[in-house]
Amino acid sequence: MIPLAFFVSLLFLYSLLSGRLERTIVTAPIVFTVAGMLMFPALQGILRAGFTAKAALHVAEVGLVMLLFTDASRTDLNVLRSIRNLPARLLSTGMLLTILLGAVVARLVFPQLSIWEAGILSAILAPTDAGLGQVIVNSPRVPMRIRQALNVEAGLNDGLSVPFLLFFIAIVAAKIEGGAASLMQFIVEQLGFGALIGLAIGLAGGWSLGLARRKEWIAESFQQIGVVALPLLCLLASEMVEASMFIAAFVAGLAVQFGFKEAGKHSVEFAEEWGQLLNLAVFFLFGMAAVRDWPQFSVASWIYALLSLTLVRMLPVAIALIGTRLSAATVVFMGWFGPRGLASIVLGLVYLGEEMHLPGESTIRFAVEATVLLSIFAHGLSAMPGIGLYARKTTSLAAD
Repeated sequence: MIPLAFFVSLLFLYSLLSGRLERTIVTAPIVFTVAGMLMFPALQGILRAGFTAKAALHVAEVGLVMLLFTDASRTDLNVLRSIRNLPARLLSTGMLLTILLGAVVARLVFPQLSIWEAGILSAILAPTDAGLGQVIVNSPRVPMRIRQALNVEAGLNDGLSVPFLLFFIAIVAAKIEGGAASLMQFIVEQLGFGALIGLAIGLAGGWSLGLARRKEWIAESFQQIGVVALPLLCLLASEMVEASMFIAAFVAGLAVQFGFKEAGKHSVEFAEEWGQLLNLAVFFLFGMAAVRDWPQFSVASWIYALLSLTLVRMLPVAIALIGTRLSAATVVFMGWFGPRGLASIVLGLVYLGEEMHLPGESTIRFAVEATVLLSIFAHGLSAMPGIGLYARKTTSLAAD
């Protein structure tokens, strides 16, 4: 009970000072990660009380399902229709090159990993975290076009990383079990059925909510509940047929907009209120886990973490932005501010939840923890100085 009381007290104190802290380099993920690190001695008590890795996985799964649905439902599809738009470049060329380069670097830094294990590590660390980059997205000193690109990228690249992660896991499972039949079955059941479930729930749910809104059958206070119920339906339906709940939630978030345009607004309201609480709890627990595993972080783990946040992120972004005529300062700024956080933590838990017991499992876990930990502090502490430097560099440039 002591860790819970400490977390709730910290949550209250942070809420009192949140407005002031938002104007400093002290971010919420830094505060709650450090708090978790300080509460590490209580971790064994939490585990003895029945909070197992399986329970953490279930919490993480619900959190990622809600996050994927929210991100997809609030996405303006018009932004992605032209490859000339910055978000489309970052989510296509940038995303694919990030996963490819991340796997190549993982093989070089960790030669003991198979190519598919390297792919798993790369896919886990591919998505960026909008929460860690909130200071950037909200700063009026950063041009709107750049803020929008980074925000849309962070909102969608976690959903786009999931199929790659599941595919790499399926290939490894097929090698263990033997035969391509299991791989094809996985693709059909996990990806195919997941997409169909998400499409059906998203279209039917959006149409029903839109009709109820036009007929004035639904109370204003229940619109948010109706929208939030859809990703939970995706989770339950996917569990019944062993499909991917993450693919289903992401597709449902895109599809619900066709029948109910305001779905994004209501899902974001929920995410900002209750989702933030879940996110901070994840960072708190992550801080505990990071201190526990700290002695096992190798030099290679820190080298990969550094390369993941620099070369693996920045080079694909620079290539994706070729032809946009953006300044070098803008390209560097967008490349650096691709923090790894909540999505990588949750995807890492999803991978560990498969209980495949691969030879490189501990290597993958420690590399993910080191990368996220480094990102929390490096991106958090550099956000305000980075904005100031970037603003000075771009003052004399045209809006485009």
